[in-house]
Amino acid sequence: MLGICSALGQRISERSLLSPSFFSHILHLVFQVVSFAPFTLFPTPVPKAVFSQALAVQTHYNTLVDKISQDADFLQEALASTIAVDDFTARLFKIHQQILKEGRSQSIVLGLNRSDYMLDQRENDTPSLKQIEINTIAASFGGLSSRTPDVHRHILKMAGKLEESERILDNNPAAGLARAIAKAWELYGSEKAVVAFFVEDVQRNIFDQRFVEYELWKRNIHVIRLRFEDVFKAGSLDQDKRLFVDGKEVAVVYFRNGYMPDNYTSEQSWDARLLMERSRAVKCPDISTHLAGTKKVQQVLARPGVLERFFPDQPQAVQQIRATFAGLYTLDMGPEGDKTVSMALAAPERFVLKPQREGGGNNIYGSEICQVLEEVKESTERTAYILMDKIHPTPVRNYLMRQGSPLKISNCLSELGVFGAYVRQGKDMVTNECVGHLLRTKSSEHSDGGVAAGVAVLDNPLLF
Repeated sequence: MLGICSALGQRISERSLLSPSFFSHILHLVFQVVSFAPFTLFPTPVPKAVFSQALAVQTHYNTLVDKISQDADFLQEALASTIAVDDFTARLFKIHQQILKEGRSQSIVLGLNRSDYMLDQRENDTPSLKQIEINTIAASFGGLSSRTPDVHRHILKMAGKLEESERILDNNPAAGLARAIAKAWELYGSEKAVVAFFVEDVQRNIFDQRFVEYELWKRNIHVIRLRFEDVFKAGSLDQDKRLFVDGKEVAVVYFRNGYMPDNYTSEQSWDARLLMERSRAVKCPDISTHLAGTKKVQQVLARPGVLERFFPDQPQAVQQIRATFAGLYTLDMGPEGDKTVSMALAAPERFVLKPQREGGGNNIYGSEICQVLEEVKESTERTAYILMDKIHPTPVRNYLMRQGSPLKISNCLSELGVFGAYVRQGKDMVTNECVGHLLRTKSSEHSDGGVAAGVAVLDNPLLF
């Protein structure tokens, strides 16, 4: 179970004095309601060259996201057409504008992101690394992916594959993510202040978060969990804009919620988000970094000359980033957007239609692209989407281990994620790291969807 229940048991025993019988009863209940994280039976072969490429470019992506978040004019230009038709992005942008008007209350910036890739391989071609997206909010599975190497090492040893088991890479994103959070907390400058994990009411992926939380507890950093309701009802700012919730001063707000429209169930949710953004607490991400991760920004970055705006004297960084771009096309009103619509309608199998949404399961493929574009092609509603070239990875045979599913071999496709962490104070980048990786694998019959969506499973790369 990737350490899930053992970690929970340890947490319970640390926090309370339980009799052995009561402790056994608690664990019995836990095993009834907690399932193991799904995973592949065997690790998936990944070319060493493209894996190294993904890790090497991550610090440049960290820098890029941070520079975008500081460039209000660029965000305004890039998102102008989107916020005119996409209510959710418009609400986020309204908060961004208010913070700019009032002035930022905190000069410390904490970024924890994950850049996701697939290997594009056409007939007889060398596989090339192509970015799917970059997640600047709630980039998940840094915790559970820290546990999967031991799972596959054990399985390979049991299968008599000792040499292969020794090739499974060490991987501990949880420690790296926590290290950046701890640095932001330290720079905030109050030992009594807490780190708040901002979460949903019901957490299906809570143990992924717990591994990061435990790394903070090891550093004697107090961690609490907050929801929109908690902040709205018990949150306040003092005269110095320090954020207090239930009397606790919050040094860092780590968002694991707030990235989808459904997360905001009322105006109170939006009021709570604004309160946190206005505060002195370090936000991960702050509102401008959240916007930097939108699909529209991703598409605009692929235009000629745009990367040079952020790396004017670093042609090598520009080259490394641009090499990972797939074809990205605008659907803005005008000749260029009209050309994109015609191109997609003529050959929808070549593309993916993407809305400005996170969380997996939102992309549109095949004949559905035609259905959507036929409805909106003459309307500004089409600017809520971008079009991207469809990536063609080579399937690999594997078993997907998921509770309640029959064990059968499947044709599988994998997606490689790379975790980045950075902390900036004022103009000084304090830390900028690549802190680990994530491999997710799914059956080739599924076009979209991640682990949390119940489609993909956790995996490990076996480099060759």
